[in-house]
Amino acid sequence: MKIIAKDNHEKPTEQDLASWQYQLSHCIKDIDSLSEYLELDASQLAFSSAASQDFQLKVPLPYANRMRKGDANDPLLLQVLPTSAELEYFPGFSTDPLQEASAKALTGLIHKYKNRVLLTLSGACAINCRYCFRRHFPYADNNIGSSQWQKILDYIQADPSIEEVIFSGGDPLATPDKRIAKFVNDLDKISHLQRLRIHTRLPVVIPQRITEQLCSILQNSRLQSILVIHANHANEFDAHVTSALNSLLAAKVTVLNQAVLLKGINDTLKAQKDLHIASFKAGALPYYLFVLDPVQGAAHFDVSDRQAQQLIGELQAHLPGYLVPKLAREIPGRPNKTLLAI
Repeated sequence: MKIIAKDNHEKPTEQDLASWQYQLSHCIKDIDSLSEYLELDASQLAFSSAASQDFQLKVPLPYANRMRKGDANDPLLLQVLPTSAELEYFPGFSTDPLQEASAKALTGLIHKYKNRVLLTLSGACAINCRYCFRRHFPYADNNIGSSQWQKILDYIQADPSIEEVIFSGGDPLATPDKRIAKFVNDLDKISHLQRLRIHTRLPVVIPQRITEQLCSILQNSRLQSILVIHANHANEFDAHVTSALNSLLAAKVTVLNQAVLLKGINDTLKAQKDLHIASFKAGALPYYLFVLDPVQGAAHFDVSDRQAQQLIGELQAHLPGYLVPKLAREIPGRPNKTLLAI
């Protein structure tokens, strides 16, 4: 991997490069650095500074290292590159496509499905995916401080129907291990909880995040742990990601992968087949394939339901059932995900 200077004078040490905190704080955030890293001229990229002002370009180095050098149409690059298409208005696309504001029971807690609650553990992300359904989410209004955490614990304790807590964000694994340990230890004490689920992109974009301490926290919890990664393309898996997922599996964590169907990135039979084979080989069982949530700024990635259903039908003819994810959409107000193919 190309070494980027810590500042104008000092190169990072091997210890720096092995640290997920260093990688998280030293992401590529400008088009000149990204184009130089990818051995491209900035003029070859359809970059929009206006779109980046609205939702900043942000790419960690371990992820950028998997992009094909010299390829302006690399499928990993296209997931993170701000373009002028994001500034166009499309009817039906909004800043809160899943209407999560109405499902917020407490600051930092969303309760929209029976038996489980979602906590926005962190507003930080390691990477800014251009299709993110929470790209406009008011994270500053949903910070979980110590007093708010106690209110959340009281809320969960008071409702014995809640069996599962979901750590989300942002990316919940942007939270330090010490703080995660406190959260998990406190939740362990609520007797009716059975499962802890973590939705995170960090093991894919910065695999160094899967530390021995994190694995120990999850393995030693009485809660059954499920970690759902998010990878959309086979090229997102490499030896480092596989090693991170294997560490989780060794800690008896169930690992799943969910993806989003994205026009021009993974909307072909070959791309989908390669993705789910690579995911399973790396240790993550294919879980959901979501059609795009209608979030403002991402309409250019949209694939119609009819095309998606045709694609999943073709995929079923080429892969065993355990490698075929459930094609789904999330519709606000419904008590579960809506399956688009059975």
